Amino acid sequence: MKLSRDRVRFGLAVFGLSALAVFLLSACSDDQPSAGTSPSASSSSSSSAPSSSAPIPTASTPALTPLPTPSKPWPTPKVTGEPAGDAPLAERISFAISKQAQIAAGKAATTTVKCPGIDKVETAGQHELTCTVTYAGKSYTGTLTVDAKQYSASYKFTSPSVAIVRAKVVDAVQRSVTDAAKVTCTMDDVAVVKTGDAGIACDVTTTANAVQPYKAQVSGNGQVLVAKA
Repeated sequence: MKLSRDRVRFGLAVFGLSALAVFLLSACSDDQPSAGTSPSASSSSSSSAPSSSAPIPTASTPALTPLPTPSKPWPTPKVTGEPAGDAPLAERISFAISKQAQIAAGKAATTTVKCPGIDKVETAGQHELTCTVTYAGKSYTGTLTVDAKQYSASYKFTSPSVAIVRAKVVDAVQRSVTDAAKVTCTMDDVAVVKTGDAGIACDVTTTANAVQPYKAQVSGNGQVLVAKA
């Protein structure tokens, strides 16, 4: 009978150890879940992140500095060398034509006037001569009409051409375009232009960095009229 009690005790002990082993295995299994059944953090965050399509920034055009608007009219050049009041008529007429050419051009410069037969204009009567005016090395022709009387004479010089300096043309364009940052005119420093032509081509770069074409027409007295081309 003692032997039976020992066997019962031994069986209970074995059963207790088995139950403890099963409990420990179950606990280990609960602490470490299968990698296959647990979702990855990276895949979860990537799938839930919203997509964005931000616009690509573009380079802005820099604004240019405007040219200062001239506050005073274009200065009248001071022409020297005027002959005396009692000088020969031919000399006084030649100087008057030279002076008018320099004022129209916008700058005092070496100017010569050659009118073949002008030495005869003091003779009473009507005289019509062809003259060549050379201003700063640029020449053009015109017609001189003289009405001479015994004690007086009147004269008139006309020409379809006129000499002008580039600085005067650029100044006129600059006055006409308020937002000009740069003015470029297609001409030499000194040019002879026809008063009836379409005008001098000028490009104006605005403060917004846009290029706009203009035309500058020059009248017989040197006035510059600017308009968009």
